Amino acid sequence: MKKFKYNQTFAGTPTDEQPREKLKNNGPASLSDGELLAVLLNTGIQGKNVKELAVDLLRLLDRNKDIPSIREFSRLPGIGQSKACTVAAMLEFGRRRYGSFSVRIKQPCDIYALVRHYADRKQERFISLSLNGAHEVLAVRVVTIGLVNKTIVHPREVFADIIQDRAAAFCVAHNHPSGQLDSSAEDDEITVRLQSSANILGLHFVDHIIFSETAWWSFRENGRLIDENK
Repeated sequence: MKKFKYNQTFAGTPTDEQPREKLKNNGPASLSDGELLAVLLNTGIQGKNVKELAVDLLRLLDRNKDIPSIREFSRLPGIGQSKACTVAAMLEFGRRRYGSFSVRIKQPCDIYALVRHYADRKQERFISLSLNGAHEVLAVRVVTIGLVNKTIVHPREVFADIIQDRAAAFCVAHNHPSGQLDSSAEDDEITVRLQSSANILGLHFVDHIIFSETAWWSFRENGRLIDENK
């Protein structure tokens, strides 16, 4: 099968906008998730360039709460065992060395820093953050993937992993692909339901933020999330 290399894929892109140049000049934080994966994958296959392959891989990662198995990676057209092992090793090393443990949530911008990279997705992602009693991050997960303008989530899906993490508190966040940060009726409803459930479970609901690529909006800061005992 003919492979198309990285430099062939980005031949028509201005040099300073190519992922490797951005990485070299501005550091890894300047790249989107898709661009980071494109650099890692290096080559595409006939009929699918490395950018498209990165998008497929990103969808798989967003759907999984943990690192997919080599078999799952290898099911993607263009991801052979060699690429699958490379990606899995990179993800595991990153988790061990630079995981979000010890990051403490003190204000909404701390949540935004951990979820902002999901902002470029074309569908809404509803994300949960499990926290310990000191509000240090235990885990960050995509709970559900919704439509272009809405995500459907049930409290049981949100709390399943939070309880398993033995968390004492939690935050949630979701992106608005439109870039508009106004909360919808559905956003308001799920926030109320999560607060009610958290009260029963004895968990502190720290905040719910709506975010885009450039900004965020906090339910708590806007007086829309009030603890029952206050």
